[in-house]
Amino acid sequence: MAIVNFENKKMNLTKLISFGFSKDGAAYSYVTPIVNDQFQLRVSISKDDQIETHVIDQTTNEEYVLHLAAKASGEFVGQVAAEYRQVLAEIKNDCYDDDVFKSSQAITIIKYVNKIYENQLEFLWEKFPKNAIWRRNDTHKWYGALLTVKKSKLGIDSEEEVTVLDMRGNVTEIEKIVDGQNYFPGYHMNKKNWYTIILDDSVANNEIFERLQDSYALAK
Repeated sequence: MAIVNFENKKMNLTKLISFGFSKDGAAYSYVTPIVNDQFQLRVSISKDDQIETHVIDQTTNEEYVLHLAAKASGEFVGQVAAEYRQVLAEIKNDCYDDDVFKSSQAITIIKYVNKIYENQLEFLWEKFPKNAIWRRNDTHKWYGALLTVKKSKLGIDSEEEVTVLDMRGNVTEIEKIVDGQNYFPGYHMNKKNWYTIILDDSVANNEIFERLQDSYALAK
């Protein structure tokens, strides 16, 4: 009943401590009252991102668990579940970073863009949580998109899911480089102005950095 999804999220220790967590042995703990002080919510997060929660009745000092039952109903249990979810959602939003793109090349490129262009990935689509874009701060135009797709969507005979990078290019350059092996027509973009690379090290990082610079300029 009271579920908050932490998938594709990674704990940020600095943010965790700023939120109010404190070191507790091998984990970090946070305690807050809920439901008009009738209960105490205790949250413990281990260094390997394992989350443990306990809702304790302040009067009996016993653990309350009905908010976790799928078939539990009633106004009171609903209130407990809602406040439980709210606290966990705040922890997720304030203490965790996005951890969607896990390939080494994707991580390298994300760090590069953060450093050179000072842009963070924007996750714009709730229905597509594994897709994100970069846009310029001045024009707000996109110059890159990290997308999770099946290779078959690129014309490859495989259902393997991969991370791809979409970038802008001029028509002449795109016509020259698109080969169906290392460079593909822009996935989900105008194929005259965008092209796609699979981030599997088939294209060297330095070449991608140069092409990102061109894409950034074209978004002016």
